[in-house]
Amino acid sequence: MNKKLYVGNLPYKTTSDQLQQLFSQAGSVTSATVISDKFSGRSKGFGFVEMSSDDEASKAIEIFNGQEMEGRKLIVNEARPMTPRPMR
Repeated sequence: MNKKLYVGNLPYKTTSDQLQQLFSQAGSVTSATVISDKFSGRSKGFGFVEMSSDDEASKAIEIFNGQEMEGRKLIVNEARPMTPRPMR
């Protein structure tokens, strides 16, 4: 079963492809997405990586949490489910 990970404190120029390449060192990556602002298109500095198994996800957290990437310490943990937000 796939396990989704939150990856925070990314350098702003990181792309989804770079994120996927980085996490493929820990195992099989199902998807990798860097979240960007819908108006400016600029990265928000975080993203999500989906690993193909729980073991690979645990390994990725162990390897990459706290690791420096271009001078920024990555924050990697299991993603929490999205909560519904009220309409504006």
